[in-house]
Amino acid sequence: MHVNRVSRARSRGALLAAAALLGSVGAATGPASAAPADAPSAAKAAPPRSDCSDAFRIQQTLDGGTTWRMCWRYDTDSGLILDKVTYQPKGEPRPIRVINTAKLAQIHVPYDDGGAEYDDLTGAGFGWGLQNLKGGECPGGTVKKVKVPEAGYVNGLCTTTRSRGHAYRLANDEGTKVWQSQGKDLLLYTVNKVAWYEYITEWRFSSDGTIAANVGATGSLAPDDYNGTDGRGWPIGKGARDYATSHSHNVFWRLDFGLDGSNKGRIEQYDSKVTAPTGNGSPKVRTTRTPVTKELAGDARTMRWWRVVSERGKNKDGHPRSYEIVPGTSAKHAGRGFTKHDIFFTQNRACEQFASNNIRDCGRNTPDSVDKWVNGENLTNPVVWVNIGFHHIARDEDQQPMPVHWQGFQLAPRDVTAMNPLTPADLADQNGKHNHGS
Repeated sequence: MHVNRVSRARSRGALLAAAALLGSVGAATGPASAAPADAPSAAKAAPPRSDCSDAFRIQQTLDGGTTWRMCWRYDTDSGLILDKVTYQPKGEPRPIRVINTAKLAQIHVPYDDGGAEYDDLTGAGFGWGLQNLKGGECPGGTVKKVKVPEAGYVNGLCTTTRSRGHAYRLANDEGTKVWQSQGKDLLLYTVNKVAWYEYITEWRFSSDGTIAANVGATGSLAPDDYNGTDGRGWPIGKGARDYATSHSHNVFWRLDFGLDGSNKGRIEQYDSKVTAPTGNGSPKVRTTRTPVTKELAGDARTMRWWRVVSERGKNKDGHPRSYEIVPGTSAKHAGRGFTKHDIFFTQNRACEQFASNNIRDCGRNTPDSVDKWVNGENLTNPVVWVNIGFHHIARDEDQQPMPVHWQGFQLAPRDVTAMNPLTPADLADQNGKHNHGS
């Protein structure tokens, strides 16, 4: 569970003191030099370089020749922030800008009994709880150092690669030949401690252009929170004496897209509807496209999806590049306006940085949550907010330490390239065709 719901630390000084007592180190204002681990994971090929310094730069070439490049920084409220994310498949003459800035935007934790409600990023010291990663926590990769003003440097950011299984598989009709590839992802992660919880913030970048964002919660059940005896808890331990109070983790991400280097991407919503069969026919499906031209609070439904479309770039087939937003499994919490919806599209405002308890200065009497920023304004420079919820009903297995439970989403390339960027050379002439030979 969470921290003691009465004595939770709020001030910066209290948070730093609490971090020291818990064996963690406070967060930092920015990164510094890299520290070597088992083996370097970054490719040594010459850039095109971004405008961040070497200490802030990540570059990795994956299977099939795909190269990802980005800058990183650290914020004491948001934690890890990624800037200027580009994707360059093999054969693409220059990097394709995908995202200007991507980061966590809140972890909202309300308890089922109504006795507590936390904003872990801006109200509970998430950023100040950056953890030192030990030797075995970044296998085959590099641990980058983050400068902590009060405590020096923290070995806080792992950059490595990790196998993801099949990237593709295709057999010819005769079964005499199989094309297949075992893919790897570029993996970045930090660990931040908030009282008894430890949050793993993970970003994965795949060779086919997919981006995955996940947050894993682990750590420990709070020892003084076994009081859910009103039917809103689960018995933990021997017999039925102690009840761990159930609660939710509503995780938000903020994505400022910059497809092909332009801020003027457009948003589209797609809905597919199945109609009943007539006579002896089969059911039919009709898909409609709805341009999202004004700010929107969106709800996920079966056969509904959204994409961000480039206003500038097209693939070699002449189709506009886009990225589809693919939400993961979510338990939507209807208790607050900002948790009632799965996705928000808002006009980019520099002060609007956190989905709830937004601590940036947006002016007097300005609302501090994303739902209240959706007011019908035209979307000319859209920001995407993704909300993925998890309802944590504790179990005996959560003792101790608690297994990681994950929540997140993917960004899937849609027409970014004219074909699968990992297509083998002997299939490269089959654009639009289905007859693969032997």
